Amino acid sequence: MKEGTILVVDDNKAILTAAQLLLKMYFEKVITLSKPTQIHAILRENQVDVVLLDMNFSAGINNGNEGLYWLSEIKKINSSIQVVLFTAYADIDLAVKGIKEGATDFVVKPWENQRLVETLQSAYQLKQVSKKPCEQDNTVESQMYWGESIPMQRLRQLVEKVAKTDANILITGENGTGKEMLAREIHRLSRRCQGPLIAVDMGALTETLFESELFGHVKGAFTDARTDREGKFEAANNGSLFLDEIGNLSYHLQAKLLTALQRRSIVRVGSNIPVPINIRLISATNRDLQGMVTQGEFREDLLYRINTIHLEIPPLRKRVEDIAPLSQLFIEKYATLYGKPAIKLSNESIELLKKQPWMGNIRELEHSIEKALIISEGKTIEVDCFDFPQSQSQTIESNHCEITTLEEMEYRMIKDSMLRHEGNLSLVASELGISRQTLYNKLKRYGL
Repeated sequence: MKEGTILVVDDNKAILTAAQLLLKMYFEKVITLSKPTQIHAILRENQVDVVLLDMNFSAGINNGNEGLYWLSEIKKINSSIQVVLFTAYADIDLAVKGIKEGATDFVVKPWENQRLVETLQSAYQLKQVSKKPCEQDNTVESQMYWGESIPMQRLRQLVEKVAKTDANILITGENGTGKEMLAREIHRLSRRCQGPLIAVDMGALTETLFESELFGHVKGAFTDARTDREGKFEAANNGSLFLDEIGNLSYHLQAKLLTALQRRSIVRVGSNIPVPINIRLISATNRDLQGMVTQGEFREDLLYRINTIHLEIPPLRKRVEDIAPLSQLFIEKYATLYGKPAIKLSNESIELLKKQPWMGNIRELEHSIEKALIISEGKTIEVDCFDFPQSQSQTIESNHCEITTLEEMEYRMIKDSMLRHEGNLSLVASELGISRQTLYNKLKRYGL
């Protein structure tokens, strides 16, 4: 009987095809991926047992740093996933380094079929044997950076209390504050930590796919339903279900979600048989749900159901003391990815970062650090490595200043509006006369 889910990550599509043809004869499910940047999404949506990870990708870096970086990222997401390194370079030192950093084994390309299958089967068996109760898994380091600010320390104390319960939690905060990371920390600290954490972006879920994605469907339920498929609720059974951007859910779909939560069961599309579910619900939004209730845009009974515990993440501009240490964490991350030597921020750069409004919060800070590190030279990131437009305070006080490009004008308009409305995207989009989706795209483009 075939068991286990294998994820193969390699930028060579011919290798992916050959590996899939071979491995599907031995494992229940084989997923192939040509871009390592999609690893986070795949691991969020699938219960992967073993990852076969290439050491080098199309960026042209052939020293194994990319493989070691993604090995580290996989272990951060789920330390129990077994990683087998895949390399065309029979470099024993590199293989040993990878194993020291958490890899299970390595396979040299071109591979021998029997050797590859046996290595992956051994890794899968190790995954099954190594499953332990959460109380014994004290070696897994939290990836949530709490910092030293008083608001974050208060939040941490509350999280440590409520995470051990099964209470439904609503996380609120501006874009980029780390709501999904906090949800994963709550799951890690919970009694359900050995179960799955399934994340769903409600903002990206169309109305036509809502029921199929969340509740699943049976074969023949609609034109392309060729097999039975479990939804996110079933996938999260005995674990946690994270509904991100829940404020974007339309009013009539809110009723369907509420019904499932109240009955603690779902019905697949095309079926009449209720399926019991046992999940812990964690939701997140950057919108004012209480205000939406007042305006008739969000169901009050659903808000009560998802909001047993409310956690508010403060924006980065209200925890300035955390900017420097957060920046250093991002420097270390991208220095490893891009093969840079040890590097740090100059004192002038730190002061510059502290003066920024950070309407995109931690996400914006991370993007700024990545860009600065790429263009930096030497062992210090200087002020001129950052390309911030005129500071927010100067923009407000000096509206008559020269604007050199349309892009700069657009950037300033969006940033001004974000500041005035304290990150409320609905109000910003309304003021600027654009849709929320267009605003999302522009925020991403400008790193806000």
